[in-house]
Amino acid sequence: MTQAEQSLADDKMRAEIAKLLAETKQVTVSTFLAPFLAAAGLMGATAALVKIFLG
Repeated sequence: MTQAEQSLADDKMRAEIAKLLAETKQVTVSTFLAPFLAAAGLMGATAALVKIFLG
């Protein structure tokens, strides 16, 4: 393998690693926020129902 081919292979590997890291970060944020957003929606819906029936 020539020096140019090795450099190209290294660049491709770095790009793939960067892509995987970015995707992992996105999945982690989505997994972390989803339960909180669901809870906030449930609390809002409950508050709206309470206001309608008791308010």
